[in-house]
Amino acid sequence: MGKRSVVEERVRIVESDITLLDVEAVVNAANKHLRLGGGVAGAIRSRGGPAIQEECDRLAPIEVGQAVITGGGKLKAKYVIHAVGPVNGEGDEEAKLARATMSSLQIASDRKILTLAFPAISTGIYGFPLQKCSQIMLRVSLDFLKKNGYPREIVFCLYGAEAFDVFRKTLDLLRT
Repeated sequence: MGKRSVVEERVRIVESDITLLDVEAVVNAANKHLRLGGGVAGAIRSRGGPAIQEECDRLAPIEVGQAVITGGGKLKAKYVIHAVGPVNGEGDEEAKLARATMSSLQIASDRKILTLAFPAISTGIYGFPLQKCSQIMLRVSLDFLKKNGYPREIVFCLYGAEAFDVFRKTLDLLRT
């Protein structure tokens, strides 16, 4: 998969594998039990090794909209922030996704993390619409950056051309 990027001040959009990024922290689209199963979590488990799951086991469970931080194991990233997004159809999904995004950003700010990479939380097996996800996550992130010095850069790391294009177009609309 080729990499493409769009740079907008402190926000960058890339099409890549989040586990391969050279960032200080990556966000895992987690479940309440912090079990590293499939999708982004599975890739983090495969590349990061068992230490990440061991830390998760000590921190679980957490609620939808919350986030916790662990070490990055064997990943390039020093940390993994595990954010629990909503399952589409469970109710109040937009507010829950906004809280999961904000919780991750707050942890990054508190830890003075320089670079943070997000996937499109809840858009995989949880079925949350990609367009809505891009609007919520980008809006929350841009608002957060206006008031906070950390993280210095947020990377939205998308899997596939469709997700990349949706996030890029949403970012363009939010910046106008």
